[in-house]
Amino acid sequence: MNHIENYRKYFTKDYLMGPNSFRLLDELIQRIPADARFRRTLDLGCGYALTSLFIANETDARSVYAYDLWIPATDNYLRIREYQLEDKVIPLHGDAMDMPFARNYFDAIVSVDAYHYFGCKEGVFRDRILPFVKKGGYVMIAVPGLKEQPQGEMKRLFETWAEGDDAQLFRTAAWWEELLKGECGDCCDIAVKEAECFDTAWQEWFDSGHEYGARDREFLSKGLDGILNFVLIYVRKN
Repeated sequence: MNHIENYRKYFTKDYLMGPNSFRLLDELIQRIPADARFRRTLDLGCGYALTSLFIANETDARSVYAYDLWIPATDNYLRIREYQLEDKVIPLHGDAMDMPFARNYFDAIVSVDAYHYFGCKEGVFRDRILPFVKKGGYVMIAVPGLKEQPQGEMKRLFETWAEGDDAQLFRTAAWWEELLKGECGDCCDIAVKEAECFDTAWQEWFDSGHEYGARDREFLSKGLDGILNFVLIYVRKN
């Protein structure tokens, strides 16, 4: 997928905030159902808006709303302008739990490496996310997860790496599927998959030079790479 190379200058400690979000987003897009459209897209938890730039360039999106709580919208606007996409990508600052958009507004909502921070609680997806996507539209999510629940020494290693409460944010694909089907299985089609880009996304994070990347490499080399994965979630609103 040579278009990835167009973004390689961002594969550094100054921009990456974890395993390479471009890899996750690219696979998320490549594996979408055939009827998915991106014409008006919300990039939820966009970070530095790099995923928003990717969506704007690599899909049929006409407008992308780059929405994040932690990164100022003005900072993201400068990056958007660098790519001459200021007429297509709209930077916004705000909280996922209190979004200002009209209901049934987006053709797609995309969230890469962010949703698990606020979406692990029952009712969040049904009440705070789903209302903003059109009927026939998709919510597409990529989050870090678990192949299986760690036990024994691996559980202790995992909790040390994830630093306490953050360990509760890592869930299996089956857990996510059960949560979402329990909330909206009667009005949505739901598919949950494991991503295939695990090794590449992590290696590019290790190679970025970020101090947290070095720490992650150490822990994964002790066996965590055998229980971790990335989970891809596709929800179509019927």
